[in-house]
Amino acid sequence: DMKAQHQMKKEEIQILFDSPYVKVADLQYAPGKHYYDATRRELEDMAVLKTEETFRTMLPDAASCFVILDSPGEEPRLLLSYEYRYPTGRFLLSVPAGLIDKEDMEKPDSVLVTAVREIREETGLEVRDTDTVKIVNPLVFSTPGMTDECNALVCAVLRSADLSALSQEGAVGSEQFDGFALLTKEAAREVLRTGRDERGNFYPLYTWAALMYFVSDMWKEAV
Repeated sequence: DMKAQHQMKKEEIQILFDSPYVKVADLQYAPGKHYYDATRRELEDMAVLKTEETFRTMLPDAASCFVILDSPGEEPRLLLSYEYRYPTGRFLLSVPAGLIDKEDMEKPDSVLVTAVREIREETGLEVRDTDTVKIVNPLVFSTPGMTDECNALVCAVLRSADLSALSQEGAVGSEQFDGFALLTKEAAREVLRTGRDERGNFYPLYTWAALMYFVSDMWKEAV
């Protein structure tokens, strides 16, 4: 039998660190028992406080995008970029991604609005009416052993994209980039086989998910 889940109450949570960007919460799930959660969310919106119904309908914090270039007469390619990741101190092979703006959260298509915006900002490419944008997964947790941060996974298939428009000049805030990687299926398989990017470095799990989605041809279901 499954163990009964403890429905945590607000008074059982203590915010140990609070900033505009991240909080660290002490989840006191039993007397004298403590578990720590790094979260982007306000106290009342933390996943641990949600009922089963609200948990299953919650919005993710952000959208991560699998961008696939599928132009006629050319081999399809997965578009990734090298983004500086501060906790690692390096540029890592990454997918376009970004937080859902508060003003977009009430929109029924908030995840797709975010995805289209982030693709424009981080690649310079516009999603057009002839392209396909679809939610692959409405919400996946990053590392639920230490955070309730979560992302929606979105696939964008861009047809006849003007690659001369590729640019990372739209980066905002602390974002820093160091070029693109346009991977064929075989190149993506090699990155999966070795566990390293073309520069020899490790990469994020969301990149692994994009690579797997691409080489499995599941993206073709979105076309």
